[in-house]
Amino acid sequence: MGIPTDRLLLELRGISKAFPGVQALREVHFELREGEVHVLLGENGAGKSTLMKIVTGALPKDAGEIRLKGRKVEIRNPQHALSLGISMVYQEFNLAPHLSVAENIWLGREPLRNRWLGLVDRRRMREEAAALLGRLRLRLSPDLPVARLTVSQAQLVEIAKALSAHARILILDEPTAALSESEIDELFAIIHQLKAEGVSFVYISHRLEEIPRIGDRVTVLRDGEYVATVPADTSPAELIRLMVGRRLEQLYPKLPANPGQIRLEVERLRRSGVLHDISFHVRAGEVVGLAGLIGSGRTELARAIFGADPVDCKVIRVDGEAVDIRSPRDAIRAGIAYLSEDRKLLSLALNLSVLENITLASLDRFTTGPVIRVEQEKRAAQELVQKLRIRTPSLLQQVQYLSGGNQQKVVLARWLIREAKVLLFDEPTRGVDVGAKAEIFELIGRLAQNGAAILLISSYLPELLGMCDRILVMNRGRLVGELTREEATQERILTLATLGAE
Repeated sequence: MGIPTDRLLLELRGISKAFPGVQALREVHFELREGEVHVLLGENGAGKSTLMKIVTGALPKDAGEIRLKGRKVEIRNPQHALSLGISMVYQEFNLAPHLSVAENIWLGREPLRNRWLGLVDRRRMREEAAALLGRLRLRLSPDLPVARLTVSQAQLVEIAKALSAHARILILDEPTAALSESEIDELFAIIHQLKAEGVSFVYISHRLEEIPRIGDRVTVLRDGEYVATVPADTSPAELIRLMVGRRLEQLYPKLPANPGQIRLEVERLRRSGVLHDISFHVRAGEVVGLAGLIGSGRTELARAIFGADPVDCKVIRVDGEAVDIRSPRDAIRAGIAYLSEDRKLLSLALNLSVLENITLASLDRFTTGPVIRVEQEKRAAQELVQKLRIRTPSLLQQVQYLSGGNQQKVVLARWLIREAKVLLFDEPTRGVDVGAKAEIFELIGRLAQNGAAILLISSYLPELLGMCDRILVMNRGRLVGELTREEATQERILTLATLGAE
């Protein structure tokens, strides 16, 4: 039965927050009931993260009030929030990889055997960690190093850490972004179980199809303001309208394809234990999808083509001409671009400006000897900022302060200015809101129409089915199937991805 969801646990009233030059939140309202999963929706930059950072004490509010079980509270810092029963599991986990599962769960709060001598009660720590893992149906040894966990296991360890501190409000930020379908099912089952025990969740996600499965209500923010609170079974079309202020007739705006000559050709690509004799091609004007479960070798294949990882054997041709790619620099010179799945770690220089990130791979176009022609560089970057509708106060804004969707557009701009012939997109919409997704896919379609060859890697099958002319499927480092746009279905892709054959 669970606990009735008519009792208010958390109330946010008129919350406002400003940063220099930006009003991040303006009189936002939000409420959470006991035993409820309340989904928080909005485009990147809508204010979701800022609001939750205020709730967890990571940021102070400028105005408004927070009530917990009807009592007004001032949350001073994350430790204070945790003492009030509020915890957040971020997309980038806050775990120490070299420590064990039990040590991570109790980090900074270790039970003591002797308070005067400061001796840690490791037996109790292990036993209570094991009990928490059992509560989350996680069959792991408390002594296992976190570095050896899968993404889904690490996420559940984060949840166990919050439960060990008796958290009653759990904020989950894009919890399914890197999970397989089976792992998502397991996570949802655990959320439903904890919800029945009275734990409340604020659930942040861009995946609209998840909302009816996991949510009770949805609150939508837009441009730092409260828009509406609606039932979780509200149609995706209506949720999109609330988020972006307009209707998106197509989430995947596939433009007509007219494939030309073979632009990228890969033969016998092999890396011992990882990739096994992979051969395929992509034509000019074609978007080819690459599907497979996590660990199937999709990212490893893209990195190998780009020269980021060593391989035992490969033949790569661009426009019919063999190219010797031993490093990313060689790939860039050959006209190949790679957008990594982890834009913050591998694609962006976060402390550099929008301008510097856009022109990073093309400085040779703007230099005379050792001198950079700054005005020419600025004009080229500004054209792309306007063309891609990158929301930034100026070209000099540090890229770390942009939303995820705008950061991804900056990476796209870098390769557009380079006029790459072949583009390898690895999870291009991970952590990106629906409005920015549609814009990114529209851009991918335009690039293909202009003759680029595009390899699109995605864990989200509707993206591949909506955008691709053909779909290649990987299983354990091998290409196990190729489906035309007409042949491809979720069932056929998953059959190939899991079994290696239909």
